[in-house]
Amino acid sequence: MRISRTPATLRGRLALLALATTAVWVAVLTAVFNIELGARLRHQADDLVRTRATAVAATMDAQPDGQIVEHEPADDTALDVGIWIYQGTTAIQRPNAPNVLQDRADQLAGTGESSTDTSEPHAFRLYALPIMAGDRQAGTVVASVGLDAYRYTARSVLAGSIGLGALLLTGVYLVTRAVVGRALRPVDEMSNRAARWSEHGTAQRFGTDSHLAELAGLAGNLNQLLDRQAAILRHEQQLTAELSHELRTPLARITAETDWLAARPRDPDDQRTSHEAIATAAARMQQICETLLSEARTRNHQVAGRSAVADVARALSERSSQEHPEAPSVTVIGDGATAGVSAALMERILVPLLDNARRYAAGRITVECEREPGRVLVTVVDDGCGVPESVGEAVFEAGRRAHPGDGHDGAGLGLPLARRLARSAGGDIILAPSLEGARFVVSLPAG
Repeated sequence: MRISRTPATLRGRLALLALATTAVWVAVLTAVFNIELGARLRHQADDLVRTRATAVAATMDAQPDGQIVEHEPADDTALDVGIWIYQGTTAIQRPNAPNVLQDRADQLAGTGESSTDTSEPHAFRLYALPIMAGDRQAGTVVASVGLDAYRYTARSVLAGSIGLGALLLTGVYLVTRAVVGRALRPVDEMSNRAARWSEHGTAQRFGTDSHLAELAGLAGNLNQLLDRQAAILRHEQQLTAELSHELRTPLARITAETDWLAARPRDPDDQRTSHEAIATAAARMQQICETLLSEARTRNHQVAGRSAVADVARALSERSSQEHPEAPSVTVIGDGATAGVSAALMERILVPLLDNARRYAAGRITVECEREPGRVLVTVVDDGCGVPESVGEAVFEAGRRAHPGDGHDGAGLGLPLARRLARSAGGDIILAPSLEGARFVVSLPAG
């Protein structure tokens, strides 16, 4: 099993990123600082050894015959430490020094101005300064300085830099985790609150006033998401309620007819009548399901397609005449109007309006189709009792009926569903003023 070494939390990842970034900078700065310090220490050692050699050479005179004459200063103790004086290649003065250092000083005699280093355990820097007699070198002064103190200083500073860098990185990591954790605490609180709200279906929302700009934006987006989810939930609950409410009547009819048939033997005519009633109720259930599910599928999408409004209205008129021969006939006026919705959706919009008109019309139902710039108007008019002024637009509310005691079946879902279907297609349905009966106007995008 593969184990990921990347922290699982945002706080850990941000702290690790800050640690890595700081580590790179600390490493670069430490390297630059120690390189610069080493160069400064080497330059300081060079200056010291040159100064000592120059001071000793100032006390020497070269005679024309090549002899070196030394003029002793008042205090030459400091000058004699680590100083070699050569006449030609012969040492006329040697300090007490290891053999390795003696040999290296002898190699510098007579070579002109030069310098060299010895390795540990006797780390020294030697510098040779020629003593000139005219245009020729009569002797050489070799000065030395120990490098152990300089190297110790450089190593100590390097160790201190590494230790300080480690402490700095530890502090950066801990502080970053604490700061990021504190900064993300409101996000954790928002997440916990959202989890609690999702369990109980609460209508609470996040406040945006007391948060920083970024968190306020997040809270606003979460509020919009919760509002959309709540709207979807309400719609689903409404759809379920509408289905159960509307299906209750045909289901009750089917149950009653089935119980009536099973109660005792019936003659063929009674059985045929019951079977027709059951078939009618089942067809009604199918129609209700198709209408409700069509609305659910199209509520968030612009419905594509085209349909001839007059043709759909005539087809529905013929079907209504066959199913309800006792009802008033439907007159369709107008041709050539093409709506920008499919014929199936057009039918689902008109069926509740025609059913409503069939229930209340006294003797006349008219469907008027006309085209306007960018839209199509379909007006369904009947000469019935109309919609009372006390009801008005409330007739489009689910479960609301203009005349609940009229003896007709229905649950008051047809008109609300027709309006939602029209609005899902980019149109609308309104109740228009009418001197007689009811007048509903459907507006849809032109095809």
